[in-house]
This record gives sequence, structure tokens and C-alpha cells, in this order.
Amino acid sequence: MNNLKPYKFRDNGPLDFYDMIDGFFNNSARDVDFLKSSSFKVDIEEKDNSFIVSAEVPGYEKDEINISLDEGKLTLSLEKKEENSEENKNFIHRERRFSKMSRTMYFKDIDDENIKAKLDKGVLEIDIPKKPEVISKKEIKID
Repeated sequence: MNNLKPYKFRDNGPLDFYDMIDGFFNNSARDVDFLKSSSFKVDIEEKDNSFIVSAEVPGYEKDEINISLDEGKLTLSLEKKEENSEENKNFIHRERRFSKMSRTMYFKDIDDENIKAKLDKGVLEIDIPKKPEVISKKEIKID
């Protein structure tokens, strides 16, 4: 037990309770590193007739990914449950991990009936076609 150490150290010793609270509300890069790793990267490319959404989701299978569209809001949700149990002579070692992440983005004037998605080598690619532009030009007769 003597070799257990607190989570974070300052230069002159371990952090106390008030230092942890200050660190939480402080926007330094060191204190928000966990936020960067708790999400997934998404790129959105606009083409002439569609948007291409590419999301990096390594380690996730199709059944762990949910894609939904609600009034132009596309939501990507990832959920992973991992459980590992190892039995040895006098003990059982169990590890569990649960992670859930989601990203939502808004698209205007899209063809929601023809959206296609594919997962290949840890990259989810969603092709979102734009609605064809309707030009409503009408001649008005003068009386």
C-alpha cells in the first residue's frame, strides 16, 4: 500500500481538494485532455449534390453504432460494453468498461429518404444527398 499515489501531483506535492476544484473550472489544456479523448472525430465535406460525413470509430462494430435523423439533425451515437473475466486459483478478476458517445449536426434541405452509410476499417461514412433545388419562376400576367 505504500506505493499507491494520488491521481495528480503538483511540483511541490499532491493536489488537495481545492486545487482539484480550481483545475476543473480552469480551462487549461492539461485539465481538459480527458474531454478530447471522450469523443470521436467527425469531418463534414460539402459536395455539389451531397454532404459526406466521415467519423473515426475504430473498434466499434455496426451493432454498436446508431444513426438517427430528426428534422435535419443527424445524430451519431456509439455505445460499447466490454466485460472481461479471468479465473485463477483463489480469485476472480473482472474488468468492465462502458462507453457512450454521441455527436449531433444539423443539415438543411437534405433528401432524407436516400441517405446511405457504410463502415469500413474503423471509418463510418455517411452520404447525405441534398434536395434538388426547385426553381419556382412564374410569369405573372398584367391585367
